[in-house]
Amino acid sequence: MKTAYTFVPSRTHEFPDHPERPGRLEVLEPLLNSRIAGAEQLKSTPATQEQIARVHQPQLIKAIEEVCKQGPGLIDSAPTYVTQTSYEDALLAAGGVIACTNSVINKEARNAFAIVRPPGHHAEPDRAMGFCIFNNIAVAAQEALTHGMERVMVIDYDAHHGNGTQAAVLNEERIGFISTHQWGIYPGTGWITDAPHAKGRLVNVPLHSRAGDKTFDLVTDLVFKPLIESFRPQMLFISAGFDAHWNDPLTSLGLSTQGYYNMSKKLVQLAEEHCEGKIIFVLEGGYDPHNVANGAAAVFSSLTNSQLRVDPNDPSPYDDPDHESRIAEIIKWHGMKS
Repeated sequence: MKTAYTFVPSRTHEFPDHPERPGRLEVLEPLLNSRIAGAEQLKSTPATQEQIARVHQPQLIKAIEEVCKQGPGLIDSAPTYVTQTSYEDALLAAGGVIACTNSVINKEARNAFAIVRPPGHHAEPDRAMGFCIFNNIAVAAQEALTHGMERVMVIDYDAHHGNGTQAAVLNEERIGFISTHQWGIYPGTGWITDAPHAKGRLVNVPLHSRAGDKTFDLVTDLVFKPLIESFRPQMLFISAGFDAHWNDPLTSLGLSTQGYYNMSKKLVQLAEEHCEGKIIFVLEGGYDPHNVANGAAAVFSSLTNSQLRVDPNDPSPYDDPDHESRIAEIIKWHGMKS
């Protein structure tokens, strides 16, 4: 079985001078056209309203459909925008993640990467926000449950807290959630002690500015790995945000391309050990087109167990702050084995 991917660029979902734009994918797209790492493209079809409604309230779905007819315009202060095609674009983006999910569940693909926009991890059950319309990864996780999965886990390494995904799975005991994120930036949520009723299932890892390759390596080994082992998911979903790169224009974390590759490779290996290889990466943020392309190449190389095909020589020029005490605090709060 090969690696599969979907590509939903949503070229008409665009607003003047907005960072979440089709141009985010302009460096990546030629790599896809050259059959990056031998992956095979799947056809994306729009998610149904029934599939979206597993996560989002019906009144929100209807409201998004109606406001898009009046677009273009801004719908919150993030700012999140819509155009006249954004409703259809958002359905197709969610459908692209569902296509990857079903392909892996049906053993038509070993693993997959959904390269879709608009992104989704900020969208909550009752509102669109943070450049996100519908929560693509939460919708796909619910899709996996409808196909007989007993437990799945979402790991979100976008620079921003995945507040929407956390809200969507807050009381869904079959879905685990871990978010690493830069503390103190949008949306201002995601502290360690969130959701005390779900210790060991909903885990937030707030990081200091410039947290880089060393920190993410520690988090992968000391947080991701033991939580996967204890929660025992049958499938992993990864919210892949390439805005954690050290020179992203909107954030100030410290990952390099090599750091993304190292983390992705370990996540794929954890899926091999605990989920029969079932893992799906889903594009979230990342606002420098070169970082998005290099990060995606790192993911594809990990999924296909092939050599990284881009120059990973982009080390962060910043010192990686010490996070050992923060990680120890997280381990203690969730009663994890250290």
